[in-house]
Amino acid sequence: MPTIVVTTRMMAPIELCFDLARDVDAHVRTSAGTSERVVAGRMTGLLELGDSVTFEGVHLGVRQRLSARITELDRPNRFVDEMTQGAFAAMRHVHEFTTEGGVTVMTDTITWRSPLGFLGRIADALVLRNHLRQFLLTKQAALKVLAEAG
Repeated sequence: MPTIVVTTRMMAPIELCFDLARDVDAHVRTSAGTSERVVAGRMTGLLELGDSVTFEGVHLGVRQRLSARITELDRPNRFVDEMTQGAFAAMRHVHEFTTEGGVTVMTDTITWRSPLGFLGRIADALVLRNHLRQFLLTKQAALKVLAEAG
């Protein structure tokens, strides 16, 4: 399965960074470039173990919905969300947090499997990997601004 890993260093407490990463409202704010909005599940606030949420946004020019459930949560070190419905055959997003010399290090690892077999693998190589990486980089840069603003 394709994998993307993005590491973001933030001058903010680990607990704040962790909570912002699982905050539905912060997700919407940091995903403005795709016009994301919450359409089902937890509509606001912090996602907890077992919670589900559905976001709708425009990706690659197409309005899409993705539903995910929080399958692991160990505050403030790690949480995992896994797609339950959406355009992918499967998607898993691991959020891990550590501290290094007073800096919070947030590492996001996304793995996915595209539908349509061979055609999906071609789409991964030509478009999806770059799109998902850019989406995550942009989102995490915005999250860093929120965290460092306190």
